[in-house]
Amino acid sequence: MIVYLHGFNSSPASGKAKLLGEHMARIGRVAEYFCPALPNGPREAIAHVEAELTRHRPNSVTLIGSSLGGFYATHLAEMHGWKAVLVNPAVHAHTLMRDAIGPQTNWHTGEKWELTEAHVAELAALDVAAITRPERYLLLAQTGDEVLDYRDAVTFYAGAKQIIEAGGDHGFAGFERHFQTILDF
Repeated sequence: MIVYLHGFNSSPASGKAKLLGEHMARIGRVAEYFCPALPNGPREAIAHVEAELTRHRPNSVTLIGSSLGGFYATHLAEMHGWKAVLVNPAVHAHTLMRDAIGPQTNWHTGEKWELTEAHVAELAALDVAAITRPERYLLLAQTGDEVLDYRDAVTFYAGAKQIIEAGGDHGFAGFERHFQTILDF
């Protein structure tokens, strides 16, 4: 099963999630694709993904995580031995999210909520100091990411297969060009 984990203040309605879901449907593999709506609380988000995968009981799991979803994917891959494709991932999310504490609005649903110090502490508790098996990871990063420094991901996922593209943006322009690479991985 391929599980797409969206980023901060996003949802299954994100562009990359929808494009990948449409691609999986076109190739007759929609039943192998799952994109949960992640709760705002980090601990809740992880528990939700784990509960859904326990319910679905897939033979294998490959996570695709974008931005904060990449942080979650890394944590889950380390906890369960799953593979993970990371798209412009937030490497140490707790350090990045500290500046975002305060009122938030989900871009797709319009839901209003508050990012708190407790959320940042939950992110810190989920942080992975170093990946243990680089062969489980595929990093897709673009140097033009205006939100995250791609070099942090290049360093953190050293030893993993990496596709680093010049230019682009945080949304990973041209994501659909990598569908076959992701499925082959």
